[in-house]
Amino acid sequence: MMDWRLQNPLWLTLALVVLAVVWWTERGRRHAVLYSSVELLRGLPVTLALRIKRLLPWLRTAGLLLVVVALARPQHGLQEFRVRTEGIAIQMCIDRSGSMQALDFTLDGERVDRLTAVKRVFRDFVSGQGSLPGRPDDLIGLIAFGGYAEAKAPLTLDHGALLQVLDTVRIPRPITDARGRVVNQQLLEEEMATAIGDALLMAVDRLKDVSAKSKVIILLSDGEQTAGIAEPQQGAQAAQAFGIKIYSIGVGTTGSVPFPAVDGFGRSVLVRQRVRLDEATLKSLAEASGGRYFNAQDTQSLVDVYAEIDRLEKTATEGRLYTEYRELYAWFLLPGLGLVILQVVLSATRFRSLP
Repeated sequence: MMDWRLQNPLWLTLALVVLAVVWWTERGRRHAVLYSSVELLRGLPVTLALRIKRLLPWLRTAGLLLVVVALARPQHGLQEFRVRTEGIAIQMCIDRSGSMQALDFTLDGERVDRLTAVKRVFRDFVSGQGSLPGRPDDLIGLIAFGGYAEAKAPLTLDHGALLQVLDTVRIPRPITDARGRVVNQQLLEEEMATAIGDALLMAVDRLKDVSAKSKVIILLSDGEQTAGIAEPQQGAQAAQAFGIKIYSIGVGTTGSVPFPAVDGFGRSVLVRQRVRLDEATLKSLAEASGGRYFNAQDTQSLVDVYAEIDRLEKTATEGRLYTEYRELYAWFLLPGLGLVILQVVLSATRFRSLP
């Protein structure tokens, strides 16, 4: 794509008319004084004023030619933008249950919990970072689930707002009174559970009526179904019925992993707890809907999973780029008019010819 162009190039033919008129005018110019011989005048010195006067017709010609170029509207390509084509609708389902507190992931050399790592890589997946190109043309929504599913963001192209909402997804925390007693114990236990089936049904409900090239649910969970009304297989069946693929990602692994805790002296410590990753269920959900299952045991493998999903779910790129052009006619029009006006003023004053 060219950086420079003329929007109305046909106006350049007017330049031929200008040159023809100038030539005809100069050719037919009458001498001011008729004299039998000018031999005596040839020896006179040529002054600066005389040299300038000889340039006046060319000053007008140059001005008129610049005006003609301005009429042709020269433009310069300013910047390239994306034109959204028919993209993919992606519904993210992120587990925020208690097991996501496990500190077995690292970011920038520091130990972090699973949810923090998931949010960081999800952000890179949406906006593009490192090996992840981003998904600027796709509708993306967000559902967070623990003991119940909660729609955090509708399907949207406003990914900046989506990522702001992502920051509000947190693991439930105990609320204590002045004596240090937990006052939300029952609610905390409910929120710490995992309702995978409810999250899938909510995701299907939000995708089923969307017009998109492809519809995808990305399910991230590190546990097994321990709460909710619907079973995970019900969600998979609903997804299959509406042509929605499920890419399930098992975060972490089965075994003993470190969790944050507070000891009897009020100090923050790490204690090891056993967790179970229900890979069989996650695999069956993906297979039933025509998707795939992935296991992410650390941050890099989580990045690799998203990169693989990027390769599997591509958005069409035809016609995605166009150039915004900046008008440059003023750079030719103003000097052109200035030269014409200057020629008229000089011809009518200092370099006026008599008669």
